[in-house]
Amino acid sequence: MSEAPHLLVEEIDGVIICTLNRPDKLNALTGQTMRLFETALHRFRDTPQLKVMLIRATGRYFCAGADLRDTSGEPEMPAKTPTAIREKHRLGLHGMHRIYDEMEHIEKPIVVAHQGTCVGGGLELSLSCDFRLAAKSASYAFPEGKFGVLPASNGVSRLTRYVGPHWARYLIMANKPADADRALIMGLVHEVYPDETFDEDAMDFCRHLAKQNAEQMGAAKIAIEMVHELGRDQARHVERMANSALMLNPDYLAIMEKYIAGIGSKGKS
Repeated sequence: MSEAPHLLVEEIDGVIICTLNRPDKLNALTGQTMRLFETALHRFRDTPQLKVMLIRATGRYFCAGADLRDTSGEPEMPAKTPTAIREKHRLGLHGMHRIYDEMEHIEKPIVVAHQGTCVGGGLELSLSCDFRLAAKSASYAFPEGKFGVLPASNGVSRLTRYVGPHWARYLIMANKPADADRALIMGLVHEVYPDETFDEDAMDFCRHLAKQNAEQMGAAKIAIEMVHELGRDQARHVERMANSALMLNPDYLAIMEKYIAGIGSKGKS
């Protein structure tokens, strides 16, 4: 009997849904998972009708991290020098760094929905998403510390940008887990929903995003990333630069014309 695909992909209401589908293996990430996901990611990027990507999973775990037994597509000889290990992180790992970069650069929103435990590489993938949603029973951890190493594919860099050094120390140095409510306090997730309604709540969130102006969403995604690295004056330049294009968008001009006309008609009544 052939194994089921490690990732399922479907489209609903302008949302492309990618579902991790190895519940018996706690949805550990494999080369097949990442290849299928990258194909779906490019489809999302290149299809105007697709407004939002949702990443979710089946089973009791969202993702237990990378499948360390899966070496498909990886060099046969293990890295034995610090340089080789750094290059393996950058170029190997089934292309994770390349894929995460693309997720961050695509000018459309990517949402991840954690219905259960999310650790290690699964959490690192999630940190490249724009929105993270948690079910009440979700939990988070970086078990890499138990092996004496760091989560080095977003686990330090992206995590610290979102939760700050205070909570990054808690998750990485103290090697402590966080439940959904604590993750919300940290700023690691945006919303916590009841387990019973989680799937529909996550889809409702995606449908809401799909209704937003696409040009505004793309500009906002870029601008937010840029201003995070800049001082106040330069950050304001980014705001003005982005709006100088958005305010010439025919959608904006039409909305403003209708809005102003509506104000005028109210003033005459």
